[in-house]
Amino acid sequence: KVPLRTCVVSNEKCEKKDLLRVVRNNEGMVFVDDTNRANGRGAYLKKDRDVILKAQKNKILDRVFEMEVPEDVYTNLLGEVNE
Repeated sequence: KVPLRTCVVSNEKCEKKDLLRVVRNNEGMVFVDDTNRANGRGAYLKKDRDVILKAQKNKILDRVFEMEVPEDVYTNLLGEVNE
């Protein structure tokens, strides 16, 4: 059985390996979770440049985490997609 998760931007169900995970931990830090195992509130984004730019423009992660997400998180996400 393949684990499926939903992208918070496109609402598509995708395999975990096709998604990037962003986490807000208990201290209120928001970061890209490379291990997919970090503790905290997680949100999944599809590995697609357009999806990440849409999340940044519409402040979707700000709404999901109920706080302002730093710009370097989006920079890290775009870096992950370009690799």
